[in-house]
Amino acid sequence: MAALFINKTLIVNNKDSDELELERELNRVLENKVMLLYFGSSECPECKEFAPILKEFFVRLTDEFYVERASQIVLVYVSLDETEEKQEKFLKTMPKRWLFLPFHDEFNRKLVMERQDSCMLKPNGDIITANAVEEIKQAGTACFKNWQEAADLVERNFLLPEDFDPVTLRSITDPIRRFKYKVAKDKKRKRCKDESEADRFS
Repeated sequence: MAALFINKTLIVNNKDSDELELERELNRVLENKVMLLYFGSSECPECKEFAPILKEFFVRLTDEFYVERASQIVLVYVSLDETEEKQEKFLKTMPKRWLFLPFHDEFNRKLVMERQDSCMLKPNGDIITANAVEEIKQAGTACFKNWQEAADLVERNFLLPEDFDPVTLRSITDPIRRFKYKVAKDKKRKRCKDESEADRFS
Protein backbone atom coordinates (compact mmCIF):
# COMPACT_ATOMS: atom_id res chain seq x y z
CA MET A 1 0.00 0.00 0.00
CA ALA A 2 2.98 2.30 0.49
CA ALA A 3 3.30 2.22 -3.31
CA LEU A 4 0.19 4.42 -3.47
CA PHE A 5 2.11 7.17 -1.70
CA ILE A 6 5.57 6.76 -3.23
CA ASN A 7 7.03 10.22 -3.92
CA LYS A 8 4.19 11.69 -1.87
CA THR A 9 4.18 13.13 1.63
CA LEU A 10 1.94 11.99 4.47
CA ILE A 11 1.76 14.09 7.62
CA VAL A 12 1.18 12.69 11.10
CA ASN A 13 -1.56 14.52 12.98
CA ASN A 14 0.63 15.30 15.99
CA LYS A 15 1.93 18.56 17.43
CA ASP A 16 5.10 18.38 15.32
CA SER A 17 3.24 17.47 12.12
CA ASP A 18 5.91 14.87 11.37
CA GLU A 19 6.25 14.21 7.67
CA LEU A 20 6.62 10.75 6.18
CA GLU A 21 8.18 11.23 2.78
CA LEU A 22 10.87 8.56 2.61
CA GLU A 23 9.94 5.15 1.24
CA ARG A 24 11.23 3.30 4.29
CA GLU A 25 9.16 5.52 6.59
CA LEU A 26 6.02 4.92 4.56
CA ASN A 27 6.67 1.17 4.54
CA ARG A 28 7.13 1.15 8.31
CA VAL A 29 3.83 2.95 8.93
CA LEU A 30 1.69 1.33 6.21
CA GLU A 31 3.05 -2.20 5.85
CA ASN A 32 0.75 -5.10 6.84
CA LYS A 33 -2.17 -2.81 7.68
CA VAL A 34 -5.54 -2.00 6.22
CA MET A 35 -6.00 1.64 5.25
CA LEU A 36 -9.10 3.74 5.61
CA LEU A 37 -9.16 6.60 3.12
CA TYR A 38 -11.53 9.01 4.82
CA PHE A 39 -12.90 11.78 2.62
CA GLY A 40 -14.23 14.43 4.97
CA SER A 41 -14.92 18.09 5.58
CA SER A 42 -15.26 20.11 8.76
CA GLU A 43 -18.44 21.77 7.48
CA CYS A 44 -20.24 18.88 5.80
CA PRO A 45 -23.33 18.00 7.94
CA GLU A 46 -22.90 14.25 7.32
CA CYS A 47 -19.21 14.49 8.21
CA LYS A 48 -19.98 16.39 11.41
CA GLU A 49 -22.38 13.65 12.42
CA PHE A 50 -19.95 10.85 11.57
CA ALA A 51 -16.71 12.41 12.88
CA PRO A 52 -17.24 11.54 16.59
CA ILE A 53 -18.26 8.00 15.62
CA LEU A 54 -15.12 7.59 13.53
CA LYS A 55 -12.95 9.09 16.26
CA GLU A 56 -14.23 6.65 18.88
CA PHE A 57 -13.92 3.76 16.40
CA PHE A 58 -10.27 4.57 15.67
CA VAL A 59 -9.34 5.27 19.29
CA ARG A 60 -10.82 1.97 20.49
CA LEU A 61 -8.69 0.12 17.95
CA THR A 62 -5.42 1.99 18.49
CA ASP A 63 -5.31 3.60 21.93
CA GLU A 64 -3.40 1.78 24.67
CA PHE A 65 -6.25 2.53 27.07
CA TYR A 66 -8.43 0.08 25.13
CA VAL A 67 -5.97 -2.33 23.49
CA GLU A 68 -2.63 -3.80 24.51
CA ARG A 69 -1.24 -3.15 21.05
CA ALA A 70 -2.62 -0.91 18.31
CA SER A 71 -4.63 -2.72 15.67
CA GLN A 72 -3.30 -3.03 12.14
CA ILE A 73 -5.19 -0.09 10.74
CA VAL A 74 -4.11 3.29 9.43
CA LEU A 75 -6.36 6.21 8.56
CA VAL A 76 -5.56 8.81 5.92
CA TYR A 77 -7.72 11.93 5.94
CA VAL A 78 -8.40 13.21 2.42
CA SER A 79 -9.55 16.77 2.88
CA LEU A 80 -12.64 18.22 1.24
CA ASP A 81 -12.25 21.39 3.31
CA GLU A 82 -12.42 24.78 1.60
CA THR A 83 -9.33 26.16 3.34
CA GLU A 84 -6.25 24.85 5.10
CA GLU A 85 -7.33 26.64 8.27
CA LYS A 86 -10.60 24.69 8.35
CA GLN A 87 -8.70 21.45 7.79
CA GLU A 88 -6.31 22.22 10.65
CA LYS A 89 -9.16 23.15 12.98
CA PHE A 90 -10.90 19.85 12.28
CA LEU A 91 -7.76 17.73 12.64
CA LYS A 92 -6.96 19.27 16.03
CA THR A 93 -9.99 17.44 17.40
CA MET A 94 -9.01 14.10 15.87
CA PRO A 95 -6.59 11.34 17.01
CA LYS A 96 -2.86 12.03 16.76
CA ARG A 97 -2.29 8.79 14.87
CA TRP A 98 -4.29 9.99 11.87
CA LEU A 99 -2.36 10.78 8.70
CA PHE A 100 -3.21 13.35 6.07
CA LEU A 101 -1.90 14.81 2.84
CA PRO A 102 -0.68 18.42 2.66
CA PHE A 103 -3.63 20.67 1.87
CA HIS A 104 -2.23 21.95 -1.43
CA ASP A 105 -0.95 18.54 -2.52
CA GLU A 106 -1.94 17.65 -6.07
CA PHE A 107 -2.44 14.02 -5.06
CA ASN A 108 -5.07 15.07 -2.53
CA ARG A 109 -6.94 16.85 -5.31
CA LYS A 110 -6.56 13.86 -7.59
CA LEU A 111 -8.06 11.53 -4.99
CA VAL A 112 -10.96 13.94 -4.48
CA MET A 113 -11.60 14.09 -8.22
CA GLU A 114 -11.51 10.30 -8.60
CA ARG A 115 -13.78 9.40 -5.68
CA GLN A 116 -15.29 10.84 -2.53
CA ASP A 117 -16.50 7.66 -0.87
CA SER A 118 -14.50 6.61 2.18
CA CYS A 119 -13.11 3.16 1.43
CA MET A 120 -11.06 0.48 3.13
CA LEU A 121 -7.99 -0.81 1.29
CA LYS A 122 -5.87 -3.94 1.55
CA PRO A 123 -2.08 -3.57 1.90
CA ASN A 124 -1.82 -4.13 -1.88
CA GLY A 125 -4.26 -1.29 -2.57
CA ASP A 126 -7.29 -3.43 -3.48
CA ILE A 127 -10.61 -2.21 -2.11
CA ILE A 128 -12.10 -4.28 0.73
CA THR A 129 -15.22 -2.16 1.05
CA ALA A 130 -16.27 0.90 -0.91
CA ASN A 131 -18.52 2.22 1.85
CA ALA A 132 -16.59 2.01 5.09
CA VAL A 133 -18.71 4.72 6.70
CA GLU A 134 -21.87 2.63 6.73
CA GLU A 135 -20.03 -0.46 8.00
CA ILE A 136 -18.52 1.50 10.88
CA LYS A 137 -21.90 3.00 11.75
CA GLN A 138 -23.59 -0.39 11.78
CA ALA A 139 -20.92 -2.71 13.24
CA GLY A 140 -18.46 -0.47 15.07
CA THR A 141 -15.06 -1.99 15.83
CA ALA A 142 -16.38 -5.47 14.99
CA CYS A 143 -16.01 -4.72 11.29
CA PHE A 144 -12.22 -4.44 11.68
CA LYS A 145 -11.99 -8.20 12.20
CA ASN A 146 -13.76 -8.74 8.88
CA TRP A 147 -11.39 -6.33 7.14
CA GLN A 148 -8.39 -7.99 8.77
CA GLU A 149 -9.46 -11.40 7.49
CA ALA A 150 -10.31 -10.08 4.03
CA ALA A 151 -6.87 -8.49 3.76
CA ASP A 152 -5.02 -11.62 4.96
CA LEU A 153 -2.97 -9.58 7.40
CA VAL A 154 -0.15 -11.31 9.27
CA GLU A 155 -1.07 -11.29 12.95
CA ARG A 156 1.30 -9.11 14.96
CA ASN A 157 1.89 -11.99 17.36
CA PHE A 158 3.69 -13.80 14.55
CA LEU A 159 5.93 -10.91 13.57
CA LEU A 160 9.55 -10.83 14.68
CA PRO A 161 10.64 -8.33 17.35
CA GLU A 162 12.72 -6.37 14.83
CA ASP A 163 9.55 -5.63 12.87
CA PHE A 164 8.57 -3.26 15.68
CA ASP A 165 11.96 -1.61 16.08
CA PRO A 166 12.23 2.06 15.08
CA VAL A 167 13.81 2.71 11.71
CA THR A 168 17.56 3.28 11.95
CA LEU A 169 19.01 6.41 10.44
CA ARG A 170 20.94 6.11 7.20
CA SER A 171 23.80 8.20 8.53
CA ILE A 172 24.71 10.63 11.25
CA THR A 173 23.69 13.48 8.94
CA ASP A 174 20.21 12.07 8.34
CA PRO A 175 18.48 14.23 11.01
CA ILE A 176 20.11 17.36 9.54
CA ARG A 177 19.10 16.43 6.01
CA ARG A 178 15.55 15.75 7.14
CA PHE A 179 15.39 19.10 8.98
CA LYS A 180 16.58 21.01 5.90
CA TYR A 181 14.06 19.16 3.79
CA LYS A 182 11.27 19.97 6.25
CA VAL A 183 12.18 23.68 6.22
CA ALA A 184 12.13 23.68 2.41
CA LYS A 185 8.76 21.92 2.39
CA ASP A 186 7.33 24.41 4.89
CA LYS A 187 8.47 27.33 2.72
CA LYS A 188 6.96 25.71 -0.38
CA ARG A 189 3.68 25.06 1.44
CA LYS A 190 3.54 28.69 2.65
CA ARG A 191 4.26 29.94 -0.86
CA CYS A 192 1.45 27.78 -2.30
CA LYS A 193 -0.90 29.02 0.42
CA ASP A 194 -0.02 32.67 -0.30
CA GLU A 195 -0.52 32.16 -4.04
CA SER A 196 -3.86 30.45 -3.41
CA GLU A 197 -5.06 33.35 -1.25
CA ALA A 198 -3.83 35.87 -3.82
CA ASP A 199 -5.78 34.10 -6.56
CA ARG A 200 -8.88 34.05 -4.40
CA PHE A 201 -8.86 37.81 -3.86
CA SER A 202 -7.69 38.79 -7.33
